[in-house]
Amino acid sequence: MNSNLLIETNRLLIRPFTLNDIETSYLMNLDEEVSRFTGDGGVVSRKETERRIKEDVFGDYKKHGFGRMAVTLKSDNSFIGFSGLKFLENLKKVDLGYRLTKPHWGRGFATEAGWASLVYGFEKLKLQEIIAMVLPKNVKSIHVLNKLGFAHQSDFHQEHELVQVYQLSQEKYNSMNELFRVRINT
Repeated sequence: MNSNLLIETNRLLIRPFTLNDIETSYLMNLDEEVSRFTGDGGVVSRKETERRIKEDVFGDYKKHGFGRMAVTLKSDNSFIGFSGLKFLENLKKVDLGYRLTKPHWGRGFATEAGWASLVYGFEKLKLQEIIAMVLPKNVKSIHVLNKLGFAHQSDFHQEHELVQVYQLSQEKYNSMNELFRVRINT
């Protein structure tokens, strides 16, 4: 992934993670409400947060050329979470994911960051389909996916929990009006 990549929306800057994001990522995940529906084990140590960024996120950048990215506010460059695409090896599909700090919930940031990730995926990466996986109890995330044009595709059980798969095709994306202005600088 190009370390100079910057996705700019009306209110957000979305950029590749750096080692400087370890502490803020760790603090975000300490909030049990933020971690409740994540499916990645919830609150983890600083050391595990560092490992996940260094190995998983940076590994995705190196192997696939894209991955989850840090989301910051344009107004003060403060870290508010992440959004982005991840190639799921087991499904051979690209997944949209997002997570925000609780003070930034309910303000449209997840939709704005999610849309920017879709623009990047469909227009720069030329993907034909993007999926998103969500627990049925996570109604706020499902609402975001619906606003982004995703449709429920299927269900499966993972570790005794029902997971719903939502899908957005390139064709459906192309038919949608642009939700937010997005500029991608490389």
